Amino acid sequence: MEAMLLGIVQKINGYLSDYVLIVLLVSAGLYFSIRTRFVQVRCFGEGMRRVFGNIKLNGGKQHGGFSSFQALATAIAAQVGTGNIVGACGAILIGGPGAIFWMWIIAFFGMATIYGEATLAQKTRIVEPDGNIKGGPVYYITTAFKGGFGKFLAGFFAVSIILALGFMGCMVQSNSIGSTMETAFGVPSWIMGIVLVIICAVIFLGGVQRLAAVTEKIVPIMAGIFLLGGLVILAARIQYVPATFGMIFRYAFQPQAIIGGGFGYALKTAISQGAKRGLFSNEAGMGSTPHAHAQANVAHAHDQGVVAMIGVFIDTFVVLTLNALVIICTLYTKDGPLAGGYTGDITATLGKTNLAQTAFGSVFGASLGAKFVAICLLFFAFSTILSWNLFGKINANYLFGRKNSKLCSVIYTIIALVFIFLGTVSGSDFVWELTDMFNNLIVLPNVIALFALTGMVIASLNEVQKDKLKV
Repeated sequence: MEAMLLGIVQKINGYLSDYVLIVLLVSAGLYFSIRTRFVQVRCFGEGMRRVFGNIKLNGGKQHGGFSSFQALATAIAAQVGTGNIVGACGAILIGGPGAIFWMWIIAFFGMATIYGEATLAQKTRIVEPDGNIKGGPVYYITTAFKGGFGKFLAGFFAVSIILALGFMGCMVQSNSIGSTMETAFGVPSWIMGIVLVIICAVIFLGGVQRLAAVTEKIVPIMAGIFLLGGLVILAARIQYVPATFGMIFRYAFQPQAIIGGGFGYALKTAISQGAKRGLFSNEAGMGSTPHAHAQANVAHAHDQGVVAMIGVFIDTFVVLTLNALVIICTLYTKDGPLAGGYTGDITATLGKTNLAQTAFGSVFGASLGAKFVAICLLFFAFSTILSWNLFGKINANYLFGRKNSKLCSVIYTIIALVFIFLGTVSGSDFVWELTDMFNNLIVLPNVIALFALTGMVIASLNEVQKDKLKV
């Protein structure tokens, strides 16, 4: 029975991820780029100044919601996950080094999409008298579509994201933590599960303020550790860095030379892998990060929109790209095991799960390389669990109403903790595929609402620009 259901879910996922979602998300990125007159270019400097000009690792307790940086840190915590390592590895193996070029293209247009998401999350959020902030896609979906249809779309989104991120998604992340820590350090996965549940319970039960205080510290730390390790590898292999960039650009348009097959097939594979992995890595258009950006206390919606763009930039152009450069310059250059492509006996020893460890191990040594990647995955996956739990909880409270919010939060947290523990001690292809399916499904109502509310985004942007001209 499970095998039959697995086959059905896999077919649904294949159709959604390979066709429907790529078309929808790429179209959204192009559309918002054109309508905003490429806000990701015009306002990139402003976004960088807002993020790094006033960066604080202690944002302080807010009356309600987050500081702008806390919101960004929470969003990045969701974006930077195992996909930045394992997902990028899979894209490179299947689509060749050229897949990274298409990831860059997708991320560039995705910056405009996430600007729209963050802006709408700010414009449609509800600030209650006690300072509690309710915001996210369900609120701009019901703004875009009144009546029963809007409630249906919002409900569909809420249920899907609770299952996709709050429960099963966190299970997938904890599975990565348990397996990598057991492989690298010999820590039994069930012990890691207990430790993880205790830490998560303390944070979850502390509310959004405690979560924000954790993410604003853990995100810079985890990014710093990974960037430092990656830069050491690139410095040791500096003579291969120019060739690495050359391979990315060359194989973006001539992928058949490295992944085999005919030109048409190879090019389609490189583009689809780059697009698919890029879209689900930066999460632009998926409807996840708007929950964090809605919590930001800013003067104007535009202010958080440009900050949100930097989240995509950091996720793809910094973290994911660094991982890709390390893999390509160590494994794909002339003395690397994949210099001739991912073919033959090498496919039996190298896969997406150990590609990064092998790459870092080529310089650090096999043992240290495995431990370094395991520590990075621990940070990445743990931070993702924190953010995804919050996103799911916001939607659970939306479904069950304010009167039942406290009871709902407790029940939701208990169920989430059970899933987190189960993820460290078990794995099921069916659960993983279900997670992907619900991840795919949340995109549909979110993108529909984005298209419907484009005018609100443009009006907000124009309002800010007029104010600047008056000054």
